[in-house]
Amino acid sequence: MLRYVVALSAMLSVPTFAAAPRSIPAPPAIDAKVAEALKATGGKGLAIAVIDDGKVAYIHSYGVRNAKGDPLQTDTVMYGASLTKTAFSYTVMKLVDQGRIGLDTPIADDLDRPLVDYDTNAIYPDKYGPYKDLANDPRWKLITPRMALTHSTGFANFWWLEPDQKLRIHYDPGTRFAYSGEGLILLQFAIEQGRKDKGLGVDVGDLTNAIFKNLGMTRTSLMWRDDFRPHLADGFNDKGEAVEHDERSKVRAAGSMDTTIDDLSKFAAALVRGEGLSAASRAEMTRPQLHIGTKTQFPPFADELPADQQRKDLYAGLGVVVFDGPQGHGFMKGGHDGQTANTLVCLEMSKRCVLILSNDVRTEAAFADLVRFILGDTGVPYDWEYGDYAGKS
Repeated sequence: MLRYVVALSAMLSVPTFAAAPRSIPAPPAIDAKVAEALKATGGKGLAIAVIDDGKVAYIHSYGVRNAKGDPLQTDTVMYGASLTKTAFSYTVMKLVDQGRIGLDTPIADDLDRPLVDYDTNAIYPDKYGPYKDLANDPRWKLITPRMALTHSTGFANFWWLEPDQKLRIHYDPGTRFAYSGEGLILLQFAIEQGRKDKGLGVDVGDLTNAIFKNLGMTRTSLMWRDDFRPHLADGFNDKGEAVEHDERSKVRAAGSMDTTIDDLSKFAAALVRGEGLSAASRAEMTRPQLHIGTKTQFPPFADELPADQQRKDLYAGLGVVVFDGPQGHGFMKGGHDGQTANTLVCLEMSKRCVLILSNDVRTEAAFADLVRFILGDTGVPYDWEYGDYAGKS
């Protein structure tokens, strides 16, 4: 039985009383706090944006963007990492609004032929999963866009992380949360290779670029652009070693976005105020949909905690994780690789967000304190997201 909760359950999960938001600290106080965080973690660079009442209230960058010591600026191109997933989810909801895809319509119905019959390497090398591997497991026919966006397809994070590098389904789709970029890649495949009579067969990069353009995001793309190079940030791993920016040559819905703090703050503000989507689709993104019962986000297939130890308000939304705290309902998403640390935390009632992009993974260890300093106590589940791995490559 699927464990998606109904709307009434979602309503009951929201605290009856939420504290009024406090005043956001003044810019000099934020600057001082960030300087303290960089000193404590050894981080080289960090950019921050604060959204208040759905509007960008403050943006600033700190530190350096590369080993040469060039300053990190608010228009410096940085790696979006898994914040790409939230932008992709927003794009999918645009398609839902247009009637081109259904959240609960099996992906199998959006394709011209069975998923397992596609030679994905012949279509586009190293872009999609090896779906032929699922030939003996008919459960692929159950997977829906909602399952992909709530990380409940049953796939590993990526197929190549399997010991034998074979794509497989580990549990019945829709029955539990287990973080999977592979699930979003499958949904991307359905959109790009799907039935043209349903309005699919369209490039996800083109769809996202149209959204970015409408929001005035001139330096954001899900694929590398040569004009990014003069304004590019390299990264730093947990040893402080510089790592060159990866010029991603293909659109990958799970994490290929390049962006700037100037640009992505516009997206965050639009998302928290509901711009660009129907009221129903915007509400669906941040509605509690699938309860999360594990102690931490990784490893994806960790056993769920006993029921009395699970956080009752922790759920998957669509492309975000949702929670309830002292200031009411909120949502969050992180982005991480060996030299990148990003976070987005938003509160629905006040339409406030903190967005942080960092080109040094070590700064991640300071995110919880920074967000608390700016927004106050939110209840954001950083202990679940990072466990003991915050700031590590």
